[in-house]
Amino acid sequence: MTETPQTHSSATPTLAAQYQPGEVEQRRYEEWVRAGYFKASATSEKPPFTIVIPPPNVTGSLHMGHALDHTIQDWLTRQRRMQGYEALWLPGMDHAGIATQNVVERQLAREGLSRHDLGREKFVERVWQWKAESGGAILGQMRRLGDSVDWDRERFTMDEGLSRAVLTIFKRLYEDGLIYRAERIINWCPRCLTALSDIEVEHSDDEGELVSIRYSEEIVVATTRSETMLGDTAVAVHPDDERYKHLIGTEVELPLTGRRIPVVADEHVDPAFGTGAVKVTPAHDPNDFEIGQRHALPSLTIMDERGVITAHGPFQGLDRFEARPAIVAALRAQGLIVAEKRPYVHAVGHCSRCKTTVEPRLSLQWFVKTEPLAKAAGDAVRDGRVRIEPAELAKRYFAWVDNMHDWCISRQLWWGHRIPVWYGPDGEVVCVGPDEQPPAGDGWTQDEDVLDTWFSSALWPFSTLGWPEQTPDLAKFYPTSVLVTGYDILFFWVARMMMFGLYAMKEQPDSHAVPFRVIALHGMVRDEHGKKMSKSFGNVVDPLDWIERYGADATRFTLARGANPGGDVPVSEDWTQGSRNFCNKLWNATRFALLNGAHVQGDLPAELSPVDRWILSRLQHVIGEVDELSGAYEVAKVCDVLYHFAWDDVCDWYVELAKPVLAGGGAAAERTKRVLGHVLDQLLRLLHPVIPFVTDELWIALTSGKTVMTAAWPAVAPALVDDAAEAELATLQRVVTEIRRFRSDQGLRPAQRVAARLDGLAAAGIGVHEPLIRSLVRLDEAGDGFSATAQLAVTGDVSVALDTRGAIDVAAERARLEKDRAAALKEAEQTRAKLDNPAFVGKAPEPVVRKIKDRLAAAEADLARIATALEALPPA
Repeated sequence: MTETPQTHSSATPTLAAQYQPGEVEQRRYEEWVRAGYFKASATSEKPPFTIVIPPPNVTGSLHMGHALDHTIQDWLTRQRRMQGYEALWLPGMDHAGIATQNVVERQLAREGLSRHDLGREKFVERVWQWKAESGGAILGQMRRLGDSVDWDRERFTMDEGLSRAVLTIFKRLYEDGLIYRAERIINWCPRCLTALSDIEVEHSDDEGELVSIRYSEEIVVATTRSETMLGDTAVAVHPDDERYKHLIGTEVELPLTGRRIPVVADEHVDPAFGTGAVKVTPAHDPNDFEIGQRHALPSLTIMDERGVITAHGPFQGLDRFEARPAIVAALRAQGLIVAEKRPYVHAVGHCSRCKTTVEPRLSLQWFVKTEPLAKAAGDAVRDGRVRIEPAELAKRYFAWVDNMHDWCISRQLWWGHRIPVWYGPDGEVVCVGPDEQPPAGDGWTQDEDVLDTWFSSALWPFSTLGWPEQTPDLAKFYPTSVLVTGYDILFFWVARMMMFGLYAMKEQPDSHAVPFRVIALHGMVRDEHGKKMSKSFGNVVDPLDWIERYGADATRFTLARGANPGGDVPVSEDWTQGSRNFCNKLWNATRFALLNGAHVQGDLPAELSPVDRWILSRLQHVIGEVDELSGAYEVAKVCDVLYHFAWDDVCDWYVELAKPVLAGGGAAAERTKRVLGHVLDQLLRLLHPVIPFVTDELWIALTSGKTVMTAAWPAVAPALVDDAAEAELATLQRVVTEIRRFRSDQGLRPAQRVAARLDGLAAAGIGVHEPLIRSLVRLDEAGDGFSATAQLAVTGDVSVALDTRGAIDVAAERARLEKDRAAALKEAEQTRAKLDNPAFVGKAPEPVVRKIKDRLAAAEADLARIATALEALPPA
């Protein structure tokens, strides 16, 4: 349905003198929910528009990244709802395997217990209890932000329906040979005691050491992890490296162990890096593992799951970080250390949950064979079934899906979807689907591991709509319309949703199998200087703090106005204050309109003044521009267009031009009341998707309608486009702006009225507007005794002469201008000296030189302006 404003009442609606977000936002949101405005129906005949929310962790709270992501999604959903779509924005949460298990384990530790004291079943019950009591705080915070999600459809990746979807797709992938179990190198956290996905590993540049070790008279290798040499099973060199060709196929003795290991030739080795010889530890390095596979090398595991050395010898029982200096000391004692570099800064992976240094480890795990799935995911973008915005980020997507390694999906946790595979007493392996009974009898055990959280998240676009059942929701709302997310998880989540969506829905026509039509990517939220927000930098901002102090609309507008597709989003508190000021500006303009009788009753008048025709024409251009930019997901540019239209065209110009008309009464005032009501009505509709609270409050007061949320989206009215009116008002604006600047240069206070003669207005086509111009720039008619003390040529036709006698202190004004001239002269001399210096111009970056040139131009313009003002001053 679309909201039609009710008949205009004779009683003028009232608005408070100031906008107080805290008095509006909670009340408005509760009314929206109570009225069911967020609900979507699968039986609707409207075209569908669907967004599934990237599920936040059940342990999480709203951070700036969420706030940006949700603001963009809400902007799209609210806009489509107003455009007549059956808009579904589906909410939910991720069970966050490692994070949630860690939370509950810390809770148990405070009670002096561990999960092993409870046992698996009781521990999982405890996690569900924690979720019911404490989990999902972010859902309430989403309400604070204004998310217009369909709360009746809230999903959780561990709920019954989504768990059924997980079992179904695991069984299908297993039977199709796309899930297998094997020993591979994986990311391992020695603290959490589980495998990690790539996204659960955070890399940072850490200070370590680079140690060069002599393996023979001719071979020296360098390593940052000396302890892993205990597991070396080869030395690798490039087959074409002349330094080592004669050694290929020979053996060297591995220091400290007495073992002899081969020298192998492998094209993976870069002969230009270091010595061109590398140690090969297949069980503790992913690249070494691949070399080992190619050369059938043994894989020796030399540390346990907690990072403790297990290799027999003097280092057995030492932690990996204790073993490292001990091994280097032993090598040094034998004269085998060639070089040591400390500190040596290099990238080190850390567990994103506990910050422990991740250990590459050979482990028996479950994997998804990604090659055919990744190819399908790449093809869907290449052939246009899925569009990536901005298009330049498609290259990054292809770089990932075209070179994807098999995905480790098993985690050594208790919280999560347990792998549905049973092992029998005689080596049997049975995968059990959702409607099947597990094998019965002695000796059968289920796999202890759970699935990677991203496995269930990869099903999110279709499992949340009822898959594997063919539900009305799935038929109506799949494929989803757009996925809005950060570019930083393009690979980790987006690519996996593409793979699983295309696989699960492969019976559908190709164009309907994709999980979404568009991938709209945004960047990371950064501080005003472009720095990443980090606790260590002390620049992290809590969006709830901004919402509390400035309101949700101001917070949303600040984020949206910086959200260029694919680009990072800088924010600052000053900008949020500016957004709050913008909301206040809208409030004050609407309050003024209501107090002066603006309304939306009936059609627009047939007879309109040039000023009314101008603002209506500008409105049409803005509607068209907003529609075009929205289609390209340019929310920042949409906000910028609406900000300047609202602040500049409507508030600073149209409202000011309307004031004398409204004060004059009569037919002209009645026409302006209707136009003012229409312009504000349309403006509030255009702004509603990004700042929903204040716009709804104002629109209801203006129109007496129920809510702007269901009002029809504005459409361009070509008949209201009026180029002549726009040209006429552009001239008027230039004249007013120049006169205001001239007044300021003469030292006149803004409210001070002076006598003036205006010449040439009729020739410029704006003679009819002389009363308006005089009203705007505080100029009285030139009466008897008028004597021009200052004159200005505004345009080729228009000039103004002012009689400032008695209006200004000439001596004080001359002193002020002389002081300004001295400052401008100093700036001009300094900048000119830099530009006249060949050494500076030749070495300085081009943007710096350009900035100096701009400063010189501004200083020269100031000098010319001040000289004119000094000339115009009357004698003292």
